[in-house]
Amino acid sequence: MRIAILSRNPDLYSTRRLVEAGEARGHQVDVIDTLHCYMDITSSKPTVRYNGEVLPKYDAVIPRIGSSITFYGTAVVRQFEMMGTFCVNESIAISRSRDKLRSLQLLSRKGVGLPRTGFASKPDKIQDVIKNVGGAPVVIKLLEGTQGIGVVLAETNKAAESVIEAFMGLRANILVQEFIEEAGGADIRCFVVGGKVVAAMKRQAADGEFRSNLHRGGSAQLVKLTKEERATAINAAKVMGLNVCGVDILQSKNGPVVMEVNSSPGLEGIEKATNKDVAGLVFEFIEKNAKPGATRTRGKG
Repeated sequence: MRIAILSRNPDLYSTRRLVEAGEARGHQVDVIDTLHCYMDITSSKPTVRYNGEVLPKYDAVIPRIGSSITFYGTAVVRQFEMMGTFCVNESIAISRSRDKLRSLQLLSRKGVGLPRTGFASKPDKIQDVIKNVGGAPVVIKLLEGTQGIGVVLAETNKAAESVIEAFMGLRANILVQEFIEEAGGADIRCFVVGGKVVAAMKRQAADGEFRSNLHRGGSAQLVKLTKEERATAINAAKVMGLNVCGVDILQSKNGPVVMEVNSSPGLEGIEKATNKDVAGLVFEFIEKNAKPGATRTRGKG
């Protein structure tokens, strides 16, 4: 099959591994810079152009859309959908997962475990928002944050009020969540492919840090999931409509709670911690679901 990877950087570990895994399985794999794509939007024959030419017909597209280019990136994915190309993650699912507030509301509606979370826009409701999630310590998050950036732990109610007021003064959208102290600065990243957890690792925050992101110095190791943790990850992916994603879970006294569902999860940490060919499993999913040369029903947008 001929498969495209939408990625801004062909040298990233995740992109390189996907290319290696695809070529090892006999596929032709092209890396396309998402922001250099431009679209010919017509009613009869929608196309994607790149470097002055119409891109060839791809059997499948693997979107690796960074959070900073979500709007344009999902527009490109949507154009491929309009052309009948099989997209590993559909544009609407990527958009849904990138909106942290919307994703939490959807997960909550479906009964997926979550930390108590508050959202407000008016400063005069700050104290009640803090109280409603159980009081300090609380975690305050920018809706647009990623890789642990824009996440603050406020250990007292006064500190929480000050941080929230500061963010609101900048007109930033924020979430206020209960702090899951019993997690001990650790979370579990579940890598879901095609409705199955294919790999999982436990990430531990560095000393003096509560964010377990590997980008922030956290460490990772293989972990065996409980039945409940596995079901939570699978359900979260299903609610988001994502075929390939990373589901971040905290182990709380009330059971597993979902912190985030990532539509473009990195491969380096999970592959090194688990010693699994996760990239290969992504292509295995494509081989089972994408039909070479098939004309698909165009997406409805």
